[in-house]
Amino acid sequence: MELTGSRPEVVVVGLGTMGAAAAYHLASRGVRVLGLDRFTPPHARGEHAGGSRIIRQAYAEGRAYVPLVQRAYELWRQLGDLAGVELMTQTGGLMLGAPDSVHVAGALASAQAHGLEHELLEAKTIRARFPAFTPEDGEIGLYERAAGIIRPEAAISAHLRLAERSGAELRYGAAVTAWEATHDGVTVRVDGDTVTADKLVVCPGPWAADLLRMTGVPVTLESRLQHYWLPSDPFAIGRCPAWIWEPDGDQVGYGVPAFAPPNDLQGAGPGVGAVVKAAFHTGERPADAELGAPSATPDDLNTMTAWLRSRLPALADSSYIESKPCLYTMTPDGDFILGLHPEVPTVAVAAGFSGHGFKFAPVIGEILADLAQTGHTLHNIEQFAPGRFTAKATGP
Repeated sequence: MELTGSRPEVVVVGLGTMGAAAAYHLASRGVRVLGLDRFTPPHARGEHAGGSRIIRQAYAEGRAYVPLVQRAYELWRQLGDLAGVELMTQTGGLMLGAPDSVHVAGALASAQAHGLEHELLEAKTIRARFPAFTPEDGEIGLYERAAGIIRPEAAISAHLRLAERSGAELRYGAAVTAWEATHDGVTVRVDGDTVTADKLVVCPGPWAADLLRMTGVPVTLESRLQHYWLPSDPFAIGRCPAWIWEPDGDQVGYGVPAFAPPNDLQGAGPGVGAVVKAAFHTGERPADAELGAPSATPDDLNTMTAWLRSRLPALADSSYIESKPCLYTMTPDGDFILGLHPEVPTVAVAAGFSGHGFKFAPVIGEILADLAQTGHTLHNIEQFAPGRFTAKATGP
């Protein structure tokens, strides 16, 4: 299995969220790229299904993420222009909870550290301004006007289409079973065949535990359920922002305003112009990469509806459509695994995005292209060093 005419300079394993972006950025720089995936992205077996993802700059998960997501905003716009597709829609974003909750206090810290435009809103102001929400008097919200949603399936398709246009060879239905470093590059095992290249980029998604080949890296695979309703007036874009809500002592929920439904949302029926999504960001739902995510049960919907009843009652009372699973590849600290492989400098890895990585896809692709070409990037990715877990496992 070889590229027509010449050996690839870089093989990209996994063409989902991050691999598609990496293949595009490498190919757009004139690099000979071979991309491999066991499925045909976008699909329902990765971490990108569901029709929408939130993008925000006031980043509760840590202020170190802000420069990366700011660059991602630029690259999303460029990608949409090149592909001729609207990928990102500004809806505003609302982080709700107690003043000292992680998602409010963390978002505020990032906004203040980077001078981001934001507003702090009391509960009564939130109820008046955004009538879908009914926070308790002790809760507040950080509102960020620049936040919005991205369409993940369309974004992956755009990256792949532009990668091929730039000369990348992309092969689907090609299951990678192993890889190893050699004296002159890397070899990759694909369905019993061998591919050789100078460099390797591994974007394994749910298969991180097997394909990273990093002993001691404690990634786990979990699933979440995304629930969909037919919208009522309070959930229109302009009246309802994208939101993340961290109630005291309860699960963290999130959702997006009315948007075009995913293509495979069968229960939406013909002619449905928009749906509203809500889901839990936290919770324990183990999943298996080979078997996929477990199906929803009536208890799952009842738990979600009960959570919404006192917070977004109009949504709880709306016409329910169905649920769809998505996968989270988790790290213990919630930070990404991004950088050169700690034992094999000819290999760059991107994994463990812990349920908050999609918004970064184009800048992750840019970083992986930098690493594959030069071994370095100007982006600050020290916090995401792949060796941080293995170093702890082998340290004194």
